Amino acid sequence: MKVLYFTRDYTPHDHRFLTALAESEHEIFFLRLERRGHQQEDREPPANVQIVQWVGGHRPAGWFDGPRLLRGLRGVIRRLRPDLIHAGPIHSVALLAALSGFRPLVTMSWGSDLLLDADKNAGYRCTTRYVLSHSDVLVGDCDTVKRKAVEYGMPDAHIVTFPWGVDLEHFSPGESRLRAQQGWQNAFVLLHTRTWAWLYGVDVFAKAFLQAASEIPELHLFMLGGGPLAQQLRGIFSGGGVQGRVHFAGQVSQAELPQYYRAADLYISASHSDGSSVSLMEALACGTPVIVSDHASNAEWVRQGVQGWCFPDGDVDALAQAILHAYEHQLQLPEMGQAARQQAEQRANWARNFENLLRAYDLAVKHQDG
Repeated sequence: MKVLYFTRDYTPHDHRFLTALAESEHEIFFLRLERRGHQQEDREPPANVQIVQWVGGHRPAGWFDGPRLLRGLRGVIRRLRPDLIHAGPIHSVALLAALSGFRPLVTMSWGSDLLLDADKNAGYRCTTRYVLSHSDVLVGDCDTVKRKAVEYGMPDAHIVTFPWGVDLEHFSPGESRLRAQQGWQNAFVLLHTRTWAWLYGVDVFAKAFLQAASEIPELHLFMLGGGPLAQQLRGIFSGGGVQGRVHFAGQVSQAELPQYYRAADLYISASHSDGSSVSLMEALACGTPVIVSDHASNAEWVRQGVQGWCFPDGDVDALAQAILHAYEHQLQLPEMGQAARQQAEQRANWARNFENLLRAYDLAVKHQDG
């Protein structure tokens, strides 16, 4: 089957899907809607994935680009004659695919498109209903996404739900050299891997870290990545006098990433919206206990006091108290790390879970044929 994989940008998630699809029996074509100001994925797409050249994919795309991009997409469809289009997220890429009139269409939710964006206003609500009504199958990564899609009219039987998962051999418990390199052998170490943007609650986390650090002299932090709130975050840390306890590691390669999870006592995410978060699954797979926002999707992975703890979304004081609680109960952390790894082995196996995407493709084709 000839599959057109149509996505917004090129991220590590896209690379992972394309790599797995390239090993399937299908012929895969990669279509990119836009290119943001920074490259999100350094690795090239797999050699046997055919990159489609078209009018898009060269710069950021806005609503005003819609007519030009729609014409371009229809031209791509006429030229390639795909058997199926896989498109997501909903309000950009999948919308263009739905407007093109092509079927069968597999729409893939990226979590926040349904859990956050869909309810923004009447325009987004209308767009969500339109895309789902013109999709043969919706792929989602958690039951919370599935319930939201059903609310917007997507038949339950046309939804395939599976957490994307992680490579359980690559992300696994083990020793790390990083604490010794920083001289943090006796420290209590937190890890933050999310993008420095409002959606991921990084300002909430930074303020909570200041509070906890004032009571825990041993508290240190690996702060990975970057983003638009960099200046604000660095200002919070320097203003609170804790910049010496924070190691800004920058963009870390996938090869090095497990070292950071293994070096941490706790993984923290204050995100305001998530589906089945891949970074959360990476932490669980490495046996790292977690503290995460109390979204229903996170509760699908974290039982209070078993794999870690949840705190009320946006509550700085509650997050700081959760960090203090974890520090005061450090003897429980190894057992929680074992429970975290067990959860990942049971539910976050990428190699096994990926097969559900191929099942979604078959379901979409059968639906269209029927």
